[in-house]
Amino acid sequence: MAFQNKNLSVIAYANGFTLWHYAAKEDMSAISAAEYFNDVKTLMNTGDIVIVNANDGTAIKVITVDGGNVSMGALA
Repeated sequence: MAFQNKNLSVIAYANGFTLWHYAAKEDMSAISAAEYFNDVKTLMNTGDIVIVNANDGTAIKVITVDGGNVSMGALA
């Protein structure tokens, strides 16, 4: 399954930072794949946080936007 905009929502926004929520009936590995969120790359910024609810669990991920591609990683 691919990214669906209807599953993404903003929880909070301030000073160029956005806290997102994404819930989908997919595994975390699919949602965490590089470029999964490219459809909304103009909305996301490096350092944004996404709370992800997937079929196989919940995680908090950090966004990186590099060269127009969006990727997610674990919080440090």
